[in-house]
Amino acid sequence: MTDTSLFFAKPFPSGSTLGIAGGGQLARMMAQSALQLGCQIAILERQADCPAATLAKHRLVGDWNQLDDLKRLAEVSDIITLENEFVDADAIAALEAAGVCVRPGSSTLRLVQDKLIQKGVLADAGLTVPPFKAAANIEEAIAAGESFGWPVVLKKRRNGYDGKGNRTVSSALEMPDAWCELDGGKSELFVEAFCAFTDELAVMVTRGIDGATIAYPVVHTLQRNHVCEEVRAPAPVVAAITDQAIQLALRAAEIVGMIGSMGVEMFLTADGQLLINELAPRVHNTGHYTIEACDCSQFENHVRAVLGWPLGSPRMRQPAAIMINLLGKVHASGVPAGLDQALAVPGAHVHLYGKTLSAPGRKLGHVTALGATLELAFQTAQTSAQQLEFTTPLSL
Repeated sequence: MTDTSLFFAKPFPSGSTLGIAGGGQLARMMAQSALQLGCQIAILERQADCPAATLAKHRLVGDWNQLDDLKRLAEVSDIITLENEFVDADAIAALEAAGVCVRPGSSTLRLVQDKLIQKGVLADAGLTVPPFKAAANIEEAIAAGESFGWPVVLKKRRNGYDGKGNRTVSSALEMPDAWCELDGGKSELFVEAFCAFTDELAVMVTRGIDGATIAYPVVHTLQRNHVCEEVRAPAPVVAAITDQAIQLALRAAEIVGMIGSMGVEMFLTADGQLLINELAPRVHNTGHYTIEACDCSQFENHVRAVLGWPLGSPRMRQPAAIMINLLGKVHASGVPAGLDQALAVPGAHVHLYGKTLSAPGRKLGHVTALGATLELAFQTAQTSAQQLEFTTPLSL
């Protein structure tokens, strides 16, 4: 099926309404950039009380996986973009068939949202990924484990993020329990060889409708419990690794026909090999630092790309930047204590997402700091982030 997003060859005019399927923190930061450029915002989210709601002219409550609800969003939008890659590709294709411009479009989603297909597309194009195999049942998953060597990673093909939908399996005896935990049989799964990486890296790239691309600095990410806690820009790796990572990311964006900003997560092994772990065809947590650190943020460049406008420079304004995620630890209010103290730290940039509820591991905001070195930037960001506590009990 043809992706019609490129049929709209002319740039959209200033004042256009950008519809966003999703209303979370990514939509919120995307909306902030779009409003700065004179756009209006429409959002479609399952709850009325969502982070992007206060910035939208049109606030629609509905399911972005349902075609009827997406049609309602299209009625109040000139163009639609996506906050996540989970929106059903068939529903997006139906919008495109009706003449709606959606960027990224259904053809990109079909290649990316199923991780088994995504890995196959990248591998077929000659890009390096960890070895992988489809697994229709427990027996095939065990056979894959025996083939790759234990441990392996059992993964959901769709709708996994922040470690949700992944299980590390150390032996054939553990596979049945892991299969059940991931709803094998109901959810399609696959097996990936375990990668003994030394570093996790990421690159944000933006690609326009004319094929023009830009790449942001390669960053080092620190994950705990499969959730990103810290991003360091630029990554402290040699130039040859930086150059290779950027070329891999730009090539991946081209292969899947991406329009807009896309996150490319990678593993770096001890022998200097880079393997693409995952593509996220949207603005991404590993690029939040770009708001303060770069001439043009990932969010502004996403808006520019989908509207057909020239892309901005990804140049860093200072030599180093640190972004620390503010993660919930308990079930409590989403309003933090300690904001006064956090804001009093010179050079710290605090972003709160406006979520009403905190939960363990939930992303509630982030703090960014710039500096002459990574260590100086980290000291500033950490000092500010440590002041913020999401522990206030919920009101009854």
